[in-house]
Amino acid sequence: MEETAYAKLNLALHVRGREADGYHRVETVFAFAQAGDLLRVAEGDSLTLRIEGPFASQLTAEPDNLVLRAAAALRQRFGIARGAALTLDKYLPIAAGLGGGSADAAATLRLLLRFWALPNALEELVPIARALGADVPACLLSRPVRGEGRGDNLLPLAHWPLAGAPVLLANPRIALSTAEVFRAWGGRDRGALGEPMTGRNDLEEPALRLVPAIGDVLEALRATKGVRLVRMSGSGASCFALYEHDQARDTAHAEIAARHPGWWLLASNLRA
Repeated sequence: MEETAYAKLNLALHVRGREADGYHRVETVFAFAQAGDLLRVAEGDSLTLRIEGPFASQLTAEPDNLVLRAAAALRQRFGIARGAALTLDKYLPIAAGLGGGSADAAATLRLLLRFWALPNALEELVPIARALGADVPACLLSRPVRGEGRGDNLLPLAHWPLAGAPVLLANPRIALSTAEVFRAWGGRDRGALGEPMTGRNDLEEPALRLVPAIGDVLEALRATKGVRLVRMSGSGASCFALYEHDQARDTAHAEIAARHPGWWLLASNLRA
């Protein structure tokens, strides 16, 4: 069995305040690409993890890996005696604002739900997901949703006009710590989130100060034809562009790949 860990995008991310416990109150709209990391499972005597793929060298299969933590939490919650031999094909860059680790943990829960034949709906796994990280509940659903609080209070969207929208993801291959970006946030509440297309990412400014190359990525995406929206995702350094049609996205992909061969790029479409 296998499961995709869909790349997470924040179409908009408004930071509303910093709480006494150090966490931040946010308002965001989560969207997901149709591509991402790939997780596979086979029978095993215990819980094991092997990591492969282009970004495998940046991760270790230690017990604190989110994949193994998710598997252990699910097994404990339902009293599962079986093991699972997990393999993670890591295609998404690390510390990139795409929810890679959170998406991997969420995919683990979805995959093992099937592998261990647990008769539970995904929504019942949200408490497990929330304990693993603020983005994990949204990644568990992997469908468009609004997030509030720490981002783990999820609200359905009244409508979603962007199903299938062509998207191009770009990263300058520079890892960026989410904690550092939030610490660099200026603390000013710039207002509530309305429509995601007219929103903003309040972490873009502090991320740019830490990694100026993000500005080059945004500029390159904005210079392409047929683009509808360009924004940084999450805490960076990944950025994305939505396009009018697949051909415009594919042309932009080819042009940016030629001009910036060192960047990581992914052409996909948004999930419904």
